[in-house]
Amino acid sequence: MTDETGAATPITADLVRGALELEPTDRGLLLHRLPARARAQAGGDGQLLMAESHPAGVRLVFRTAATVVELETHRTMMGYVGVPARPDCFYDLLVDGDLVAQATQPSGDVIEVDMSSGAVDTRQGPAGTARFVGLPARDKVVELWLPWSETVRLVELRTDAPVEPMPATGRVWLHHGSSISQGSSADSPSTTWPALAAREAGVDLVNLGLAGSALLDPFTARAMRDIPADLVSVKVGINLVNLDLLRLRAFGPAVHGFLDTIREGHPTAPLLVVSPLLCPIQEDTPGPGTFDAAALAEGEVRFAAMGDPAEVAAGKLTLRVIREELARIVERRRSEDPAIHHLDGLTLYGAADHESLPLPDNLHPDGETHRLIGRRFAAAAFGPGGAFASATA
Repeated sequence: MTDETGAATPITADLVRGALELEPTDRGLLLHRLPARARAQAGGDGQLLMAESHPAGVRLVFRTAATVVELETHRTMMGYVGVPARPDCFYDLLVDGDLVAQATQPSGDVIEVDMSSGAVDTRQGPAGTARFVGLPARDKVVELWLPWSETVRLVELRTDAPVEPMPATGRVWLHHGSSISQGSSADSPSTTWPALAAREAGVDLVNLGLAGSALLDPFTARAMRDIPADLVSVKVGINLVNLDLLRLRAFGPAVHGFLDTIREGHPTAPLLVVSPLLCPIQEDTPGPGTFDAAALAEGEVRFAAMGDPAEVAAGKLTLRVIREELARIVERRRSEDPAIHHLDGLTLYGAADHESLPLPDNLHPDGETHRLIGRRFAAAAFGPGGAFASATA
């Protein structure tokens, strides 16, 4: 830090919210959103291990009078040959709950995968610093939200005034979902739809959105079982269709098993099951889903569904089938579990919304749509009559 009064504060677990583990490495603290045991059971799946290391919903929270805050990190970006690179993700700085500054940190490693050959090219880079200046010179609560789309190692926190950890207050909301829950393609880490809904409701978010990896994995359910939480939600469907992973016969029992495991650790907490948002390419067409080759040739990222609608009769899953089945599953369970609830994803983003706010890549909502979904989820889940209303009153 250029200011002579600047000092480093050790980054310890009491400064970090939303991460389950902080792993020391030779390049800083690697943040994990799944515990080591779950990672070990993932079978080396690169997509999952990348997604869980992206600190979606993770933030540093502290009280300080500092006017300058610097966070040095070592980041890793993943890219694909022929696919336009994602823009650098912001670090968001909030003061007393309000977003006041954003910065990027463009340094670090780049891993590029050639999907046609499987070749992987790794280019190493140095650590870098996200710097915030001109903060109000008064005692305040600072939240520094970390990128949702990059692996981040925390190297050093520097400020020009002492830092005091802030104990967590309020209720903890644990949410699991796909890349849309992780953040794709939100404008910044504090403006993903779960982050916006949590801030509006005044709850403490633990975001287990896992891009491409909301697959009803038992190890994810066990992780959710063991995470302290007052409110729990599960948004499931789109990844199962994208990967063409299950048939209808296996889907229902897998959902029941996932929910049963969560209930072992949270037997009476409000549990909200959210069905998929509208995604026209996979409403009635099964997976698998893949990059649209014609769009890539034009330098654009879009997705397409490759399945055959005629195979739905034989048990292939579509979003429409999944919504209907999830509604039935929750209704069946309510007779013995009055704290379970269902929310139709089409009420968060449906056909009319798609007319005015289409999905830019046919799969993920943009920043404005994240804001819409966040507002609607906050009203539906935390508002009067919502699944989480009585628990947050």
